[in-house]
Amino acid sequence: MGMLDRAGARLTAAVDEADVLVVNTCSFIDSAKQESVDTILEMVRHKAAGTAKRVIVAGCLVERYRDEIQRNIPEVDAVVGTGELDAILAAAGLAAVQSNASPFPILAQTGRQESQLIERAPSAVNTHSRPEGNLREQQGRYDRAEWAGAISALPNYLYDDATPRLLTTPRSSAYIKIAEGCDHPCGFCIIPQLRGKFRSRRFASVVAEAEQLVRQGVREITLIGQDTTCYGEDLGMKDGLADLLDALARIEGLKWLRFLYAYPNKVTTKLLETMARHETIAKYLDVPLQHASASVLKRMKRGGSGEIFLKMLEKARRIVPDLVVRTTFIVGFPGETAEEFAELEQFVREARLDWMGAFSYSDEEGSAAFRLEPKVPRRTIEARRKQLMKLQQRISAEKQAKWIGRRMPLLVEGVSEESDLLWQGRTLLHAPEIDGKVLINDFGPHEMLVPGSFYECEITESHHYDVVARIVA
Repeated sequence: MGMLDRAGARLTAAVDEADVLVVNTCSFIDSAKQESVDTILEMVRHKAAGTAKRVIVAGCLVERYRDEIQRNIPEVDAVVGTGELDAILAAAGLAAVQSNASPFPILAQTGRQESQLIERAPSAVNTHSRPEGNLREQQGRYDRAEWAGAISALPNYLYDDATPRLLTTPRSSAYIKIAEGCDHPCGFCIIPQLRGKFRSRRFASVVAEAEQLVRQGVREITLIGQDTTCYGEDLGMKDGLADLLDALARIEGLKWLRFLYAYPNKVTTKLLETMARHETIAKYLDVPLQHASASVLKRMKRGGSGEIFLKMLEKARRIVPDLVVRTTFIVGFPGETAEEFAELEQFVREARLDWMGAFSYSDEEGSAAFRLEPKVPRRTIEARRKQLMKLQQRISAEKQAKWIGRRMPLLVEGVSEESDLLWQGRTLLHAPEIDGKVLINDFGPHEMLVPGSFYECEITESHHYDVVARIVA
């Protein structure tokens, strides 16, 4: 979006106004692929109706299905993979456009964070076809026989602080990607094939970007990457993430700083001590464990065990008082027995996690797990996922109840998504978009609150995942 904007394009939130439609896709799991294909087809319908001149498909789906997209959906004018971001200008017909040229409307569709720029196009209807018939009918699901996929050359793109970008998040918050790609051999995952080998951004570049964002009014920065805890290893740094957090936490004007997606065996003592030392850094650890059974973790090519993870959590909570922990688990990995699932349940009971997500295993071609047998029946997978989430719901409710009476800083986001009668916000212990919300029913001394501003709140009620608060200052 930054590149397009600098080249003279004008973003629009209305699909019908756009000359160019950009669909940024995901190809991580089956449901994401289906949603991506549905959205491409929906955008093609706009082009067929004559409201758009070009459709561009970008992102991970291109890395897996480049040829299939171009062959099966000829209405797509260009594809741009994860390592070809510079090609977006030529794809949009902007290669020769000068910075003073008249802008034309262009729609950038972000995919996951639809509220940041536009509302996501609705899922495709059961069939899609143009009058000319050159787009084959799609029956609500892509045909596996025609979408077998062939991973293209590994991407090596890495943006830096000089790369233009547009903030699509609320003005007070921003994400910074500190690394790209992944070197872990996890059996269920094809991210290394889609995003390339792990590569860190230069330390000074990350700091420079953070300083630029703070000068623009950003007060909350979230560091992301496929694995943030490996940051700097490819640059010869021993404690790269800890050193980076230490530097960023000292930026004047930055109020909140967090990092997401830690690898369990990379949560070092220095990293935890750095978190504990700075008030700016969230006492929040997002560490996807994926499972707790040693035998399942071995088949996943991750290693570890519930016992090892409990020791890691005990250490983290000891070094970082009041630490909030989020994790994710995969249910139904090939060969998962009732006994192995019971181990996972027992771990969840003992770990007492604050936030947790459970995902149904998705059998992905190209992953090591795709060849593993036996497959767990889909009905069993869904039953186990619901069972695990029900267990965690009780734990989360108990953890949230202990927040009642606490006073803490609150970042106000605006009117609640649930009711116009409430406002909502987040504390430093709530990561953007993935955790519960703080619902505000009392403005306290204020007649009106300002979205993107910080206030002091007191928690007055708790629910399974959300809490209710009143503003006290």
